[in-house]
Amino acid sequence: MGMREECKHFQSRTYATGDVARFCSLDLAPEAPWRCPADCSKYERRLADVAWHHGSLIPPPVGDLPDGGDDSIAQLLGQAEEVVNAAAPEVMREIDAAPPRKGFFRRKEK
Repeated sequence: MGMREECKHFQSRTYATGDVARFCSLDLAPEAPWRCPADCSKYERRLADVAWHHGSLIPPPVGDLPDGGDDSIAQLLGQAEEVVNAAAPEVMREIDAAPPRKGFFRRKEK
């Protein structure tokens, strides 16, 4: 089963480069953007989409689904998540070390 785009927890973002990120906002799809778990306990049909017909602004479908059956997809995505999580503390230190911005839209002090 592919990603359930009609689920209220499904989200997608299209970037200026044309790349599309598709994911579960609850992080319950370990094989996103290709598959949702077949027996997801949090699946709920999005009420705004019931009986609607979508036009051409819907993003193009994700590429071919990789062969399933093994845990290689989840392992690969897990490794990618570890890389991002390892970089996050350094990025947060850089943000906190940046001089405060002046003007109306500035970051509030903690």
